[in-house]
Amino acid sequence: MTTRRELLVMLGMGAFTAQISSFAQQQGKIWRVGFLSARRVDFDDNDYYYGPFRRGMRELGYIEGKNLIIEWRSSEGKSERLSGLAGELANLKVDVIVTAGTSATSAAQKATLSIPIVMAAIPDPVGSGFARSLARPGGNITGLSNLASDLGLKHLEMLLGMAPKLSRLAVLTNPTNPSHAAFLKNIQTASTKTGATIPSYDARAPQDIENAFAEMNRQKVGAVIVAPDTFFIQQLRQIAGLAAKYRLLSIAHLREYAEVGGLMSYGTNLTEHFRRAATYVDRILKGAKLDDLPVEQPTIFELVINGKTAKALGLTIPQALQISTNKVIK
Repeated sequence: MTTRRELLVMLGMGAFTAQISSFAQQQGKIWRVGFLSARRVDFDDNDYYYGPFRRGMRELGYIEGKNLIIEWRSSEGKSERLSGLAGELANLKVDVIVTAGTSATSAAQKATLSIPIVMAAIPDPVGSGFARSLARPGGNITGLSNLASDLGLKHLEMLLGMAPKLSRLAVLTNPTNPSHAAFLKNIQTASTKTGATIPSYDARAPQDIENAFAEMNRQKVGAVIVAPDTFFIQQLRQIAGLAAKYRLLSIAHLREYAEVGGLMSYGTNLTEHFRRAATYVDRILKGAKLDDLPVEQPTIFELVINGKTAKALGLTIPQALQISTNKVIK
């Protein structure tokens, strides 16, 4: 006859054995993570989506082919493909979906309400409808914001700091990006205090960018602000080349823009965003609830100026900007 003490011991041992078994299963599990991007992803460690995210996962003990499979999906700059690609990842029942950009996050949000989504760099998570608040995102989405919607004011300030007499500045926007309306509105509202006119020019394909810059030239625009967008990231070299061709001052949110010949960049370090996204994936795989994972906001911004481009435009970098600059490319 089993005594009450023996029964309790048996139950305790059973629970302990179940915990050990569950732990062993988790240890031996191969996690499947989806990665959705509108921009083309180059599969080498120099790619600032692919490289940092894979490194971040490796640092946390996830090795591809051993305990991790990453399902990479890219629309190659064609936003209309994102919905189908997001559906593919949902049908694969991946454990987590990581998204690069507003359009990719929106597609993933529509594809699944149950699979956790980690957004890696979103300008306006609340305004875009991805989170109820930064502190308590709610739903199945959390991750990192790059606060790019708020950067437009600094971009305007820096262009005017470089050339105070600018009276007509353009904003290059993508009509498929829902965050661009707020980005443009912030700049246009601020411009009323400067007296500058701020028209916008839409582009969703490489030829649209060509046409937009030709029209800026006809309209005698003196400078252009490139709105944060995954398609524009893919076309940074084209945009920098056109700005040089038409002798326009220009600024974007990624340091890569200044590195490929654009005049200035000001924003967060995108490489760090994708490395940090891995920490969200890790915590979710270990059982964290999404609503307990607040949306992370950047605290460090960097200004990079291309000195060669400034010289070609006949510009002298003002002392005030030199003091704030993290790097001048010579």
